[in-house]
Amino acid sequence: MVGDTDDDIAVRRRGASGHRRSGHTADVRIEAWGADRDSCLMEAVRGLVESFADVAGARPSGVARARLPDEGDEELLAALLDEVVYRLEVHGEIPVDVAAGSAEDALDVRFTMADLGSVEITGAVPKAVAWHELRIRPDAYGWSCTVTVDV
Repeated sequence: MVGDTDDDIAVRRRGASGHRRSGHTADVRIEAWGADRDSCLMEAVRGLVESFADVAGARPSGVARARLPDEGDEELLAALLDEVVYRLEVHGEIPVDVAAGSAEDALDVRFTMADLGSVEITGAVPKAVAWHELRIRPDAYGWSCTVTVDV
């Protein structure tokens, strides 16, 4: 990504996945990367969760699955993060792990969930995914994405 430090570039050249949060007024900006699109998407979910909760010691309470239509890379990123926000708001659940695989015209996602009340909340809970400056695309090291989440 533009502005990568030498450390970021070294990690990304090895094919590692990762994410980071950057400061943004009244919302949260998440940057994620991975060797392929699916790993980049999973890192975006992890980055979203880590932006407001510590799930390290959480006990899973169940598994949730979602099949998201692949209508474009940006649409898929937004739909995936919207699914996390929906499950937070409607079901009071938070993903403690996530895995996915691309199928024809869809992304099959498996969330390992925990009750929101069982984790330590460390920041503002996300309310919506913003389309402004949302992007996901291949780059020199694999795939990267950036998204702003309203809190």
